Parts: sequence; C-alpha cells; structure tokens
Amino acid sequence: MKQLILIFLMQLLSLSLFAHKHGHGAPSKTWTLAKEAGTFQASFIKAQDGIVYLMDHNHAMLEVDISRFSQKDQAYIARKSNWIQSLNTTNELSHFHSVDFLRWLLIIGLFGVLFAIFRFVKRGNRFRLVYGALGVILVLVACETTNSAYRSAVLNTKVPANEIDFLNAVFGVFEKVNTRHDAQYFYIESDGIPAHEMMTGISNWQQQVPIPHDYTGANSWAIPIQPQLAAHPLATKNNFMKGAIAIAANGIPIFNPLNNRGEDANAIGELDHWGGHCGRADDYHYHLPPTHLQTQVGAGKPIAYALDGFPVYGETKEPLDEYLGRFNPDSSYQYHAVKEYPYLIAGMRGKVSLNPRTSAPENEIMPQAKTKGVRPALRPLKGAKITDFKNTQPNQYALTYTLDGKSFVINYHWDENGTYRFEFVNPDGTTEQSTYQRK
Repeated sequence: MKQLILIFLMQLLSLSLFAHKHGHGAPSKTWTLAKEAGTFQASFIKAQDGIVYLMDHNHAMLEVDISRFSQKDQAYIARKSNWIQSLNTTNELSHFHSVDFLRWLLIIGLFGVLFAIFRFVKRGNRFRLVYGALGVILVLVACETTNSAYRSAVLNTKVPANEIDFLNAVFGVFEKVNTRHDAQYFYIESDGIPAHEMMTGISNWQQQVPIPHDYTGANSWAIPIQPQLAAHPLATKNNFMKGAIAIAANGIPIFNPLNNRGEDANAIGELDHWGGHCGRADDYHYHLPPTHLQTQVGAGKPIAYALDGFPVYGETKEPLDEYLGRFNPDSSYQYHAVKEYPYLIAGMRGKVSLNPRTSAPENEIMPQAKTKGVRPALRPLKGAKITDFKNTQPNQYALTYTLDGKSFVINYHWDENGTYRFEFVNPDGTTEQSTYQRK
C-alpha cells in the first residue's frame, strides 16, 4: 500500500511539472531587426497590439515594435502567437480543473509534510521521509504556479492614464521646455541646459562641461501616456546604468543614482549642489531627485516623470514600497524622493522597453533621447574641485576649479553654426585654445 501511495504522488508530481513546462522559461532565440545591424538573444513571451514582449538572459522584459523585426521573424512571431492563443483558449471546465488542481496539489503536499513530521518522530521510516520530501516539492510547485498567475495578473492590470492637461501644467512652467503628444507618448523637448547654476561643488570631476543638446523632434524625451505595471520590476541597483531613467520637469534627464561603474555618484563627490553633472558627451543630467524644482512646479505636483510613465514627487511621510513608490486610492502609482540612497526609483515599477543591444547592468530604456558631443571624452582630474561656474553672456560660460591650491579657468562658448571654442587659462595667465565643430 505504501508503494502505491508513493507511485501515485510521483505521478501527480510529474503531471504538475509537465503542465508547467512552458511557463518556466521559454527557449532563447536569435532575433534580427530589419533596418538595424546586428542580432540579439531573447525568449519570446507574447505579441499584443503590435508590440512583441521578449525576455533576455537577465530576465528583463523587452518590448519591441513588431515592425522592427525582419520578415522572417515577423512570420515566426505570428506562428508563435497563434500557437499560444490556441493553448490559452479556455472554458469554464478548464478553469475549474486548473483551480481545483492547485487546491488539491497544496492539500496533498501539506498532508505529505505533516504525515512525515508526526509519524517520523515516532518511528523512522524511509517511506515517510519520501512522503515528506514529495510534499515539500508539491507545495513549492503549487506556490510557484500561484506566483506566476499573480505576475500574469499584474502584467495585465490597467492603471489610470496620464492626463495631458496635467502633464502640460507640470512641464509648461519652464519657458525652455516644449511639449507635444500623440496617442502613445507625451514628448518633452529641451536643450539640456537648466536655468539654475551648475557644476559648483564637484570634487570628483571628469573634465566635462555643460553644452546644449538637441532634445527635439524625433530625439525628444518620451513619457508613456498609459503606464502599465511590470510583472517583474527591475531594480536600479543592477539595471539602467546607461541612459536616463526619468525626465525632470525642467527638461533635464535624470540618470540612475549609480554611475556606470555601479558607484553612488553623490557619495563619491561627482555631483554639484543641484544633484547633477556632465557625462562623456558634455551632457548635463541629474543623478539625484531635483527637489529644488518643487517651488517652481508648485506644491502637490511632481518634479519629474519616470520613463515608465509614473510621476516622481518630492519627499513624503507616507509609507513607501520597495521601489520608493506608493499606490493611490484610484490605483495610480507614484514615486517619491528620499534623502539617502537609492534617492528615487529603487525599481522600475512600470513596464519599459529595453534596448535589445544592451544588457544589465547597462541595459537602457527605450525610447531614449541621444546626446551628441563635440570633443573627446576626458579622464578624471584627480584632486580638482569646481568652485565657480558662471553664465557670462548668452551661449558663454566660465568654469573655475582649483588643483593643488592653484586656480584654473575654462572659458567656452558656441555660435549658431555649431562651432565651440574653448580657452584654458592657467594660474600664470598663459592660455591654450581648442576649437570643435558639431557635425
């Protein structure tokens, strides 16, 4: 009799595992994009409303417009979608069986565990030990299936759409910011230069200075009008160390608080008094939440929007979840700033499309406005500290830094033709000149 029970439990376990063989990681495939060079590896999840959902080897969700794929891959996607749809065609009977199956799986698993515990204490027996082990496995399988069902439900949960008038009220406060929208995205245009002072206070400097960047037209920042909750939110501690994760209300991008080496940019002195600095392309951006913008946008309004479509507010006394956000009574979601690392957006709570040619930790959210520098990237200048930064005339700046107790100045400006001229003034008054042309 014991042997029969053991065989029955093993058969039940094998059936449960077979039933979920397609739900624990689809095979990876090499994908080719029609008009872009190169390929990438990812597993097919589903295709819906013209968007193909894939998962890379880091379990990050990729969202790619189906039109970007080669004709061969589009045909594969169509076949795969039809096959999945046929599998997922259910009726009341199949739903009944799936619910009852999980329920009985849990009951049998728990019974096996309890039986093993109470009987094994009284008198050891190898069959009772096997019952207990099988019971634990059955419970784990049932729980994993339940978690998968929960993640699937989250993936399809709809949150309120962003209101265009409200978005305009937030970004419209700043004169240098222009906005527009289509059915999918709200676009923010700027030149990448904030109205406030920059650079002062940086003590770990890579010799970059702020220059304008053309964040307009097809290169604008894009915020989803209809955010969607992610089934697998990606943590910023090991993702998104390339590109922006949010856009501030003044049109300045916000990057991961960790730099591309995984260091807290604020803690190591890379940031100015406003939480920003310049990247390799001389592009100014924040790494901290721009709470200094609160007085301009007004109380009760967000200071930024994450690229998943959810707003970023200043500090709050309300309890926050592990992603530094919270839900509102209307099911909307919002992030908040905190004083210590991770400062903002500990995890991307909403769905985002990822650049398939990037991988964690430098996976990049798409769409992403691109920068275009005019001079080669430089190395950190050890021991230098920026003490002053002035806008002396339109399109002209002067940066002062100290090194070994001596003061250096960089004067630079640009004209309408995209010519950039730099003058480096040494402590003894001698100068060096450099000219660059933006192409």
